[in-house]
Amino acid sequence: MEEVLYVSGKALPHITPHLEVWGSVIALYLFFGGLAAGLLFFANFFYLKGKADFMPMTVKVAPIIAPIIIILGLVLLVYDLHHWLYFWQLFLHVRMESPMSWGAWTLSIIMIPAILWPLSYLDDTIEYLQNRNPKCKLIGLFTWANNLIKKLPVLPWVMNLFNNNKKVIAYLTIYLSIILGVYTGILLSAFNARPLWNSAILGPLFLTSGVSTAAALIMWLSNDHSERKMYSQIDLFLIAVELFFIIHLFMGMLSGGVAQVEAAQLFLGGPYTAVFWVLIVGMGLVVPAVLEIMELSGFHIPIGIPAFLILMGGLIFRFIMVYAGQASGFNIL
Repeated sequence: MEEVLYVSGKALPHITPHLEVWGSVIALYLFFGGLAAGLLFFANFFYLKGKADFMPMTVKVAPIIAPIIIILGLVLLVYDLHHWLYFWQLFLHVRMESPMSWGAWTLSIIMIPAILWPLSYLDDTIEYLQNRNPKCKLIGLFTWANNLIKKLPVLPWVMNLFNNNKKVIAYLTIYLSIILGVYTGILLSAFNARPLWNSAILGPLFLTSGVSTAAALIMWLSNDHSERKMYSQIDLFLIAVELFFIIHLFMGMLSGGVAQVEAAQLFLGGPYTAVFWVLIVGMGLVVPAVLEIMELSGFHIPIGIPAFLILMGGLIFRFIMVYAGQASGFNIL
């Protein structure tokens, strides 16, 4: 019988690094955060460009999704924290060295413009939906919400204050959306004990991926040809940047220590190889890029196909990074 002496608890099989502290809940939270960041970025950016009336889906309609998925993401985060009665303490204390603290405060602040922005365009959103599909069930809900806002004693004053300072708020929201998108990657990269996550590239990579999924969603929802065409071009650029970051992520790990090389091997012949390179890189990035190039070249490609693939690729990417990161570690025997 071979006897093995473990001198570090970090090498115990089925305890660590294979113990899954974070699972699908955190992966969904990161996906929703990146998608919301992208939606808010595009809405405020093109508003400042004076495109509100020419790009109604981007500036007026799609931002309605942002506060919904932010709230849903926060619910998932609180659920994963387990200590539900104490989650509010995250929003009362500031720890400059804690990515979780940065994220909690960023989400708290960005929720204000995320909610008020679509409310300021409810009249335009209702008109847009009526012109697109008069039988849409959301029209009644938005009309009720619009009438309720006008009847409340304080909210109309808040909306006037918001509208009078919309340009300043737009600049601030762009800045916060970038922080939110980067935070979804930094939340992982702050864990030094996980070699796969311990990379400075994760922040910009997750930001790019989140903005790309938002561009795909807007492209899918919009019925304006010029708006769709523009987002196809934007998405092609973002896909190229994302592939650049992925390549350099692996280059950095392969040129690192033993633990980093072993982390890279999870995707280079290891258990996550097929899922990562086929579903994420292939179906989630390369195939949509080819389809968008064909569409821009004059071929008729249903826009929902590349948009769906990009969204699914972004979602699977976060699942893989969360699970594979916990399968990487520093094993000392």
